[in-house]
Amino acid sequence: MSFAELFDSEFKQRNKGHFSAIVRVALADGVVYPEEKNFLDKLASRLEITESEYEEILSDPLKYPINPPYSYVQRLERLYDLTRMVHVDHHLEDKQEVLLKKISVALGFTPSNVDYIIAKALSLVDKKVDLDTFVYEMQHMNK
Repeated sequence: MSFAELFDSEFKQRNKGHFSAIVRVALADGVVYPEEKNFLDKLASRLEITESEYEEILSDPLKYPINPPYSYVQRLERLYDLTRMVHVDHHLEDKQEVLLKKISVALGFTPSNVDYIIAKALSLVDKKVDLDTFVYEMQHMNK
C-alpha cells in the first residue's frame, strides 16, 4: 500500500466516523425527519460517502468510532455540522442535546466548558451563520 493510499484510507475512515456521529444525533429521537434526511444526503456527498456506506452507517451508526481531528479548527468544523444536524428540524430534544454534548467531548472539547460551547454553537447556527463565521466566532467567544 502506498503512502497516498494509506492517507486516503485514513481520511475516508475519519469521514465515516464523522458521518456516523451525525447520524447518531439524527437518530437520537428515533426518527429521521425529511429535513434531517436532506442534510444527511448533502453531507454524505460532501464527505464522499458512497450509497452503500451511507446505508451501512444508517443501519449501524455505532460501527464507526469518532475520530477527533487534530486541529481545533477541524473540531469546530465538525461541531458546526453536528450542531446544524441538531438544529435542522427546528426543535432541540433532550436526547439530541445530550448526545451532542457527548460527541463534542469525544471530539476533544473540554467537559468542563462543553455546555458553554454547545450553547454558543446552537446560538450561531440559529442565526444561520456560515462555516467561516462560525469558526471565527467560536475561536473568539472568550474575548
